[in-house]
Amino acid sequence: VQLQASGGGLVQAGGSLRLSCAASGGTFSNGAVAWFRQAPGKEREFVAAFRYRGGNTPYADSVKGRFTISRDNAKNAVYLQMNSLKPEDTAVYYCAASARYLILSNLANQNAYDYWGRGTQVTVSS
Repeated sequence: VQLQASGGGLVQAGGSLRLSCAASGGTFSNGAVAWFRQAPGKEREFVAAFRYRGGNTPYADSVKGRFTISRDNAKNAVYLQMNSLKPEDTAVYYCAASARYLILSNLANQNAYDYWGRGTQVTVSS
């Protein structure tokens, strides 16, 4: 299974971007997909996730109300709509997937994900 993240770019503060994560070679109908990000000089951190079987969709506190994770089953793709972007959102964004069902408390755990895409750079200028 391969994941391909795209949609990053340079945007001014207050602007919007939509990131896409396309999966090929398999599906995750029983699992979960998440977005993580890593800013320069910082550790990779959780952004948002969802489970295909439903349930709560957790977001990092820093992005709540601004970012929305969604999916398109027909395209086997997951999206991250990012609105009201701030300079502190600047980072490389990664999508990750697990073919296994994850409990809610494990969705933000990077080690729970088996598949990772190559990141896409998001730069927000002030």
